[in-house]
Amino acid sequence: MRVAAVDCGTNSVRLLIADVGDDQIDDVERRMEIVRLGQGVDRTGRLAPDALERTFKAMRGYQELIERHDASATRVVATSATRDAANREDFVAGVREIFGVEPEVVSGAEEAELSFTGATRGLVRLSPETEVPEGPLPPYLVVDIGGGSTEFVVGERHAEAALSVDIGCVRLTERHLKDAGDPPPAGALEAVVADIEAALDRVEAEVPVRRAHTLVGLAGSVTTVAGIALALPAYEPERIHHARLSAEHVHEVTRRLLAMTHGERAALPVMHPGRVDVIGAGALILDRIVRRFAFSQVIVSEHDILDGIAWSLAR
Repeated sequence: MRVAAVDCGTNSVRLLIADVGDDQIDDVERRMEIVRLGQGVDRTGRLAPDALERTFKAMRGYQELIERHDASATRVVATSATRDAANREDFVAGVREIFGVEPEVVSGAEEAELSFTGATRGLVRLSPETEVPEGPLPPYLVVDIGGGSTEFVVGERHAEAALSVDIGCVRLTERHLKDAGDPPPAGALEAVVADIEAALDRVEAEVPVRRAHTLVGLAGSVTTVAGIALALPAYEPERIHHARLSAEHVHEVTRRLLAMTHGERAALPVMHPGRVDVIGAGALILDRIVRRFAFSQVIVSEHDILDGIAWSLAR
């Protein structure tokens, strides 16, 4: 079954057109554009007109691809920025006009469930019938670091506990780092860490994160950290997908990014231009998760909520 999945987050809008079978997803198109839909939402509570137009422009291009590839079903999922916005009906009306379907402004728990399915369904698991010495052991903690929020979900075959908290790379950058300096001073970084740790207090109280054996990290902040750690000459999804980053690599890359100027970050060969100003906060979220819950490594996944949306269409 050929399906189209659209994920509209705080920082980016992404498209997956794929052929979905019983146990496999074959990509036809996988696209991403940085649109910064959540620009200013933390401060104003509204989606900015120019941010909406950037998003709709990207979506119009996606709809052309969906029609060209003759996808039989489309699902559009919107996440943190639209949950927070007083004028989200403007967004809903625009999406309905472009795709002909109603966008689903999902809850944090629903977002986490879709991310968990997308991230873990393709992991090689240990079989009880064979003695396989290596493999990611469940239960998994799947962490999806977005622009406005971060989702935490724990489970084995299915999500068993999930929570969305309002720490994301765009939200924390706008709150503490936007005008702090280049690179940001220690005081601004301490404020970011304080927000992250307060959110992680809530996560630890509500989700059994310490039961998890394997940390799986999703989304652009995590994959960019992976590309830097692997010293890739360009962004190569096939090398990043299922890469294993040690805690030491996460700490080292985070320190480097936070000490760099905007120009130095922009010059990194794996850096998407739209992530240059928010990657420091995104890396710091990952770094604090690894430290707080004492994971020795993180498995990086290029498969995430998009893949979860695609699987949901093929049920």
